[in-house]
Amino acid sequence: MPPQPAVGGRGPGPAAALREAGAEVRSAAPLGLTLLLGALTAFGPLSIDMYLPALPALADGFGVDPSRVQLTLSAFFLGFGAGQLVYGPLSDRWGRRPPLLLGAGLYVVASALCAVSTRVEWLVGLRLLQGVAACGGPLSARAVVRDLFERDRAARMLSLLMLVMGAAPLLAPLAGGQLLLAWGWRSIFGALAAFGFLCLLSAGWRLPETLPPARRARASTREMIRGYGVVLRHRAFVGYAVSSGAAYAGMFAFFAGSPFVFIRLHGVPPQRYGLLFALNVVGLMACAALNGRLVLDRGVDRLLRHGVVAVAVAGIVLLLTARTGWGGLGGLVAPIFVFMASLSFIGANATAGALAGFPDRAGTAAALVGTIQFGLGATSAALVGALHDGTATPMAVVMALAGVSSLATHRCLVRA
Repeated sequence: MPPQPAVGGRGPGPAAALREAGAEVRSAAPLGLTLLLGALTAFGPLSIDMYLPALPALADGFGVDPSRVQLTLSAFFLGFGAGQLVYGPLSDRWGRRPPLLLGAGLYVVASALCAVSTRVEWLVGLRLLQGVAACGGPLSARAVVRDLFERDRAARMLSLLMLVMGAAPLLAPLAGGQLLLAWGWRSIFGALAAFGFLCLLSAGWRLPETLPPARRARASTREMIRGYGVVLRHRAFVGYAVSSGAAYAGMFAFFAGSPFVFIRLHGVPPQRYGLLFALNVVGLMACAALNGRLVLDRGVDRLLRHGVVAVAVAGIVLLLTARTGWGGLGGLVAPIFVFMASLSFIGANATAGALAGFPDRAGTAAALVGTIQFGLGATSAALVGALHDGTATPMAVVMALAGVSSLATHRCLVRA
């Protein structure tokens, strides 16, 4: 039978979890641990956002259509999502540290190889490998949070990680634009390799093991795979994971479409693209801070409801402005800002709700959440590329569809 949620949706309290994890965890500085987990969570945003300003230059440099270059985004999303299906059971079986360190090392190698790619097909394949490697960081960070905190406090901690992680998408497009201007797109992947190496050293030195041997899964590989079926039979888990995944698919559609919409359609210089991108990140961080303040009083589900309604409305407004041209660039920027900022009321709360019923399968459940999010993200990014027509409509259509799907899934599976 599927595991039942703990009473009141709560897992073991932080004090009990810390006692079980041992002296290593008790001696870890909370601020240092938060910063490190935030850096590990930033593997995905950095790998995506830093090279977004270079997408038009990549298309010109390789002499291919924009849709071919957008496949490098879809490949990363696909690898990032699928890789979590491997890392999740491994982290429940062997602890949080070994899979994380393995993934970080592979990420350094893949990033360095991306920097020396000579064909777009090779870059697509290496981005797939980079995505598989990168997912170990955020998955391990989420599992560590679940090891140490119960439901609402886990959501608060995840919101804090989003604030730390927010520095990545805030600075990455700006840094990527400057690197592109100074040394070309290859330097962007060199910088990612250096970041991965620093995280590998920091995690090896400072990250404690939060899953003691007594709580690790002892199942065979076959039983560990069956664990995914156990989690997926939990209706509320599916509702939380799919509603958040659909919302994040809209964000991935923005990633795929905005460089061409802003830079080519509206003439924004590549080095200034990061400023428009940073505007959305500021909204994301502000709402993450607000969510962290409110979640203990108002609860995960109430704030999540507000978030899914907001992305649905913002997506519909964006589609209307894209089709009519009303407001020009500003008419696109405003609803995108609302859409992106509202994700802070979805991501942390939906993840906490999804993991709450699985204290002994936190890695497996976290892997499925990530796989669903990035699987839908890969689909949305590929769809934007396939519909590319030189206007903002393809991006707007996919974002509107994502927002409405998020709201519909939440109402059908979570609220029910």
